[in-house]
Amino acid sequence: MKLLILLKKNILDIFLRYRQFVLYGIIGVLSASLDFFVFALLTEFFVLNYLFANIISVNCGIITSFILNRHFNFKIKDKTFKRFLTFYTVGLLGLCVSSFFLWLFIDLLNIKVLISKIVVIFIITIIQFSLNKFVTFKKYE
Repeated sequence: MKLLILLKKNILDIFLRYRQFVLYGIIGVLSASLDFFVFALLTEFFVLNYLFANIISVNCGIITSFILNRHFNFKIKDKTFKRFLTFYTVGLLGLCVSSFFLWLFIDLLNIKVLISKIVVIFIITIIQFSLNKFVTFKKYE
């Protein structure tokens, strides 16, 4: 019983210490899942070119991620339009990088489209967390 209480306390301590990263990860999973679902739907069902599908799906993920991070994670509600533009710019940077990696994986390395998208989502998530934490949602004096 004591072990269970200690384990519970340690998990809570870890969550509190890394709260923003954990919530960013949860929100990221939701946004990335939406991104992947839209991408898969557009490429597999509508047979849209993977680069065009990526543009649409990434934009769905960016907008969802901004709304959820602003409200639940960083809880910063000032300068919404400026923060959205910054977040969107970071997202567009991620879109460019993801498009490059998709092209690399799919056209040059012949990796399947949906597998490539999954790998690319993980790469982009790490980059975008850092940029959004220290640029988009920094506290203004």
